[in-house]
Amino acid sequence: MNRSESKYFNTAVKMDEALIQLLERKEFEYITVKEICELAGVNRSTFYLHYENTGDLLQETLAYMNDRFRSYFSMDSKGELSVKKELSVKKEYCSLDELVFVTPQYLMPYLTYIKENRRVFQTAIRRTDSMQQAAVYQRMFRHVFNPILERFHVPVSERSYVIAFYVNGIIAIIMEWIQKGCSEPSEQMMEIIMKCATPENISIR
Repeated sequence: MNRSESKYFNTAVKMDEALIQLLERKEFEYITVKEICELAGVNRSTFYLHYENTGDLLQETLAYMNDRFRSYFSMDSKGELSVKKELSVKKEYCSLDELVFVTPQYLMPYLTYIKENRRVFQTAIRRTDSMQQAAVYQRMFRHVFNPILERFHVPVSERSYVIAFYVNGIIAIIMEWIQKGCSEPSEQMMEIIMKCATPENISIR
């Protein structure tokens, strides 16, 4: 990365962080370029040099958050999540008794990220529409949960409801944890979530 690229990256991070902070206080639709620039310490001309509007910045901020989250996971030589590859093999060949929806490999990086970035996580959850978390959950559904549900012979028409149950349940546990200041160890939260997120209640047909 040359000097100009480094300067742009640092400026982009400042604006990403400014938008995240503003999203904690108000709806995205009411956030202005002026507010973002003032909080980031940049001028309006710098903003419009890189973005046409706040929507463009939002897209970059989402990518920034996703990159930050991905940094908590181990990656293979091709830049793919190592745990994703492991789960892909597991969901094809292991027995149903071994097939679980959440694993320590996913949960510990996830919980560590949440504990260290509570503000970002709370923003993403509270601003579900603005932060486009529905798209994130859809990818999770397609690539992780949907093949597992297929192994359990859950009808396609029922799968979105099953996913809603698990995803919203896990989020509720995590939000309760955040409300308590993440005082319990991540390991304890992982055990609680894994006890709740078991496939035992799924009817195998």
